[in-house]
Amino acid sequence: MPWLETLTVVGLVVLAVLVWVFLRMRAKDHIDEMLAKRRGSSRLVCRADLLEGMERIPVALALSDDTLYYENADLQATLELQHIDEIEYDDETATGHTVAGKALRLRAHGHAFEFLIDQATARQWEAALPPRRYDAVPARAV
Repeated sequence: MPWLETLTVVGLVVLAVLVWVFLRMRAKDHIDEMLAKRRGSSRLVCRADLLEGMERIPVALALSDDTLYYENADLQATLELQHIDEIEYDDETATGHTVAGKALRLRAHGHAFEFLIDQATARQWEAALPPRRYDAVPARAV
């Protein structure tokens, strides 16, 4: 009965694909929930992609008066604005790849955090969190 074995393998592949699709759809719902949660206490919230090496991680990006939040189902992280040394908005990623929207690049403690956001949202972010260079930041007391 080789047809039964074939049918079982095909069924398992279809099941795996359906589970993968469901988890991807649920991740988008989870980010929407995080955006709704932050909307009341933040000046600006949006959907973004965090770039980590070659990986694009979908996140909810929110800006409050003193903190930047980026979160998804697996990640809850913050950056305090006072610890951000540089803020850049660019048409390319740090590795030179052109993006459809803008790359928001933050440098803090020698590490670069890069988020991809759409063009319209980038204008709002530039107004709320203007670009600045490291040499323009006043020296901190040690």
